[in-house]
Amino acid sequence: MNLRRTLGQLLRLTTVAMLVTAALMSVLAMAGPVETAPTLAGIARPAVDSAERGLARLLGISGHLRAVTVVPDAPRPSAFSAPDGAPVNILPLVPLSAKLGATWRGYRVGFWPGERATRNRARYQLPAGFLEVTPDNEDVPLSTHFRVRDFLTHDQQGTWPKVLVIQLPLLDKLELISAELVRLGKSADLHVMSGFRTPQYNALGVGPLGGRARDSRHMYGDAADIFLDADGDGRMDDLNGDGRVDINDARWLASVAEEVETAHPDVTGGIGIYRANAEHGPFVHVDTRGFRARW
Repeated sequence: MNLRRTLGQLLRLTTVAMLVTAALMSVLAMAGPVETAPTLAGIARPAVDSAERGLARLLGISGHLRAVTVVPDAPRPSAFSAPDGAPVNILPLVPLSAKLGATWRGYRVGFWPGERATRNRARYQLPAGFLEVTPDNEDVPLSTHFRVRDFLTHDQQGTWPKVLVIQLPLLDKLELISAELVRLGKSADLHVMSGFRTPQYNALGVGPLGGRARDSRHMYGDAADIFLDADGDGRMDDLNGDGRVDINDARWLASVAEEVETAHPDVTGGIGIYRANAEHGPFVHVDTRGFRARW
């Protein structure tokens, strides 16, 4: 009898538990789906709303982008700030079609491959537009560590306004490299030796003597030649600690860029290692062309 009574009690308790569970599930269903973030090692993360995800995309993988470029004829977004309080700058682009001939308001630009009707097919897509740079906006931050002026073509110093083509994924890659340098105990003082090059400026160095590619990524705003200069002497630092500054330091910096690409395939591109010459120290070329290239 006692066994039969005990089994009956257990059955009633189980039935009640099942009814309570079903009721809770019904309430949750009426309240709508609850969004949960992906789990890591089986531990659920708090949900992230769409606004936060959108802001994260605008700030890049590094979280250090501080600019948004707006293509011609696109709606201009409202001003907003990064989580650290720094403003995110809205940069409207001038359409390439607004450039009359080879100049922009007296600034020599030249022609991108494919800009004019020719028989030769362009290898790369034309830029969506360019940023007009004046003394008033040359110091605008593009990211935490880089400003507009860091990427300007080096010629025509006294001519304003200037033209700049810049791709924000390049800034993201440079910020990721800076962060990795800090993780390795180095300075984050990456310097851009050469950023954007107008087509006419790039053409001056095309060939064996100049060393520039005719279809250089620098003309499309997604390439930079960089070196680490924590001591401020304008040249690459001794990164590998052998007491000398030579191509091995460029190799060391290139290995950091390689690690960044491995961890973040979205910024995959070219990595090139260059020796010093009479005009500059060793440096590393990085770009975000979208596929792996090494030299």
